[in-house]
Amino acid sequence: MISRRLLRIKILQMLYAHFNSEGSNLTKLENDLIFSIQKAYDLYFYLLLLVIAIRRYADSRIDLARNKKLPTYEDLHPNTRFIDNEVIRQIEKSAAFNQFTNERTVSWVNHPELIKNLYNKMIESPYYKEYMERASCSYDDDKQLLVDFFENELEEYDMFYEILEEKSIFWNDDIDFTVIMAIKTILDMRPRKTTFFPMYKSDEDREFAFSLLRSCLQHYDEYRKLIEGYVDNWDIERVAQIDNLILHMAINELIEFPSIPVKVTFDEYLELAKYYSTPKSSLFINGLLDKISADLTEQGKISKMGRGLMTE
Repeated sequence: MISRRLLRIKILQMLYAHFNSEGSNLTKLENDLIFSIQKAYDLYFYLLLLVIAIRRYADSRIDLARNKKLPTYEDLHPNTRFIDNEVIRQIEKSAAFNQFTNERTVSWVNHPELIKNLYNKMIESPYYKEYMERASCSYDDDKQLLVDFFENELEEYDMFYEILEEKSIFWNDDIDFTVIMAIKTILDMRPRKTTFFPMYKSDEDREFAFSLLRSCLQHYDEYRKLIEGYVDNWDIERVAQIDNLILHMAINELIEFPSIPVKVTFDEYLELAKYYSTPKSSLFINGLLDKISADLTEQGKISKMGRGLMTE
């Protein structure tokens, strides 16, 4: 399921686009948010389909070798452990998986060079060689091969990221989160049981995303003035726009979402600052949020429901 951190990232992207363009309104922003979240969920299935595409490519290579005019002994007696990987075949045969990929037209068919290169990259890896050379393999060994693939082969692989960017402008931001989803799906699999994550963990997560987006727009001018009052010796216009938006989202969450612990809000937005802004931004945002949250709590504007939500 799409994590709340990724939902926050999506909302930050929507707000940044909104304040740097003309003509967007709440309805358009909500539709754009729905589209962006759906695309992240598509990527989760694309990743699972990737190992299927690689298995099919490996199978086609074995067929070609067998049909040579003068096949070698190895051509006629190949090691089929990878193409027989039970976990890949289980995903491939899943009715739910096939229904989704068919409905959303999810496919790697237009990227044969990527599939070929990933296969060649994988078969040179120590974990793959060790897997193929074992005397026997269990279902858990089949799972671990896929986990190793996702943990080792995609990171910093330029061709893969270029294709993601072509398919969706959001996917390079989504990839880390969807890889985790794919790995968790594989680790949770059991023989004859494949359960795919839903798009949202719960209805509360979906409502959180749209409520936060609406709240940020509704209170933008109010909280902008609030932030301005705490920016010592700085014109608010000189604060980086992305820092302003991160602060704005954090203040909205502190005030408008009483069930989310203060510490969670701090941690989440400091992580966003580290990823999306300058190296010093997280320190700047942390210091400002400390002052603002202390004052707002004293004024009774931050009130958390539940034990320990103010500090935990």
